[in-house]
Amino acid sequence: MLRYWGVSLLRQRGGSRHLVTTTAGSTQATDTSNREIPITLKPKTATKDSSYGSSRGSELLGIGGGLGFTPPDQEEEAVKEPPLYDSHIRTNAFQKAILTCGAAAAALLDPRRHDMVAVLGETTGSKALTSLYARMIDDPEGSRILVDKPRINSSTIDLDALRKLPTDSLGRMYIRFLEDNKVTPDSRLPVQFVDDPELAYVMQRYREGHDLFHTVLGMPTNMLGEVAVKWIEALQTGLPMCYGGAVFGPLRFRPKQRQKYVSVYLPWAIRVGRTARLLMNVYFEERWEQSIHDVRAEFGIEPPPV
Repeated sequence: MLRYWGVSLLRQRGGSRHLVTTTAGSTQATDTSNREIPITLKPKTATKDSSYGSSRGSELLGIGGGLGFTPPDQEEEAVKEPPLYDSHIRTNAFQKAILTCGAAAAALLDPRRHDMVAVLGETTGSKALTSLYARMIDDPEGSRILVDKPRINSSTIDLDALRKLPTDSLGRMYIRFLEDNKVTPDSRLPVQFVDDPELAYVMQRYREGHDLFHTVLGMPTNMLGEVAVKWIEALQTGLPMCYGGAVFGPLRFRPKQRQKYVSVYLPWAIRVGRTARLLMNVYFEERWEQSIHDVRAEFGIEPPPV
């Protein structure tokens, strides 16, 4: 008795019958007259362009159910999923852990590595971004930001028009901040490692709004100003990266800076972070002509220390 791919073959030598039984249950008998009938079975091999999902593929893999495995090429195609947004890079939990450790080490060694700070914010901020999104969607102005998804860069904002606004307007103060600190709104990196398009936009909005936070808060880009802004951002957004900058940033202060930080800037930053309205809910693009003093009063921002 030979069995091959669901076909039973009985070859009897010296007998009078040759029995062939198929999976369909039909039986055929032939008189062999004591002759030996050679039977040769050659399995078909699947070609490279065979369709493993078709009925023909099932025949090639085995009549009556197949072998139950996915070809390697098909497995690889199943793993490769399209990005969720233009700059998205898919990563698993292990890869995110490696990125987090590497980015944290690089950022601690050199806080000017904005690329590493950005990666750290993305790989550690999922929970905070989810909470931040919920707070924005519950606010009338914040929800409009999430719907419109405005971007802050030189292609979306008419910087020359902002220069013509009144001196104390938000738009003019923003231009002054950019020029005094020699920064540009085009310097913010795109989000890559956040695995949700809506949360990715929240992170992008935070990143692009950072210089406007400085402007509204009246903080320069020196170490004292950066750490003060980081405390306010940390208390408002809950992002671990912001807490890291707020806690480890002062380690680089000189003695006089540390004294001023502890006595003036830190208490002010904590008060503003706890009492002011969420800065992420400020639709800056609709407020360029508004007095910066009115913006601060509306959002409960205590004037900056002199």
